[in-house]
Amino acid sequence: PNLIRSSHVQAISDWVKNGGVLVLMGNDSGNAELSNFNNLASKFGIRFNEDNFNMVKNNNFPEGEVSVPDGHVLFPSAKKLFIKELATLNVKFPAVAVLTKEGKNIFAVSSYGKGTVIAVGDPWIYNEYIDGRKLPGEYDNYQAATDLVKWLIAQSNGRKQKATAAR
Repeated sequence: PNLIRSSHVQAISDWVKNGGVLVLMGNDSGNAELSNFNNLASKFGIRFNEDNFNMVKNNNFPEGEVSVPDGHVLFPSAKKLFIKELATLNVKFPAVAVLTKEGKNIFAVSSYGKGTVIAVGDPWIYNEYIDGRKLPGEYDNYQAATDLVKWLIAQSNGRKQKATAAR
């Protein structure tokens, strides 16, 4: 495998520091190599925990539900997400947790130099969870993906939106 090395960490962190916008999508500990990935994430105050949170048995979708509070900086249009079997995040300065469930950090944002890093413990924006075929209609994953892309574009265009700690 091509693991993240210290030279990669340096090159990527320099790029972010100069205004880059980086999205880190981990996965639960059984489906991701988090040790080396955390060498990069920790540069920005984020660590992917070696856990597996929001376990879903069969199609019991409510077990994977993550509620979004009104006025959320990342997800102004989405209210209910489905994110299952994810690695939770350990967050320290300069990062802040921006979405939590049961006291566990789900999404975090870090301002680093002129750039921004966002992290989530699952690659949750993929076809079966945004195309309307698997999830019940009450979940807003497609709208959340749209919201996130708009937020990322705003970050990259120099219109940073301050991330505040999760409520």
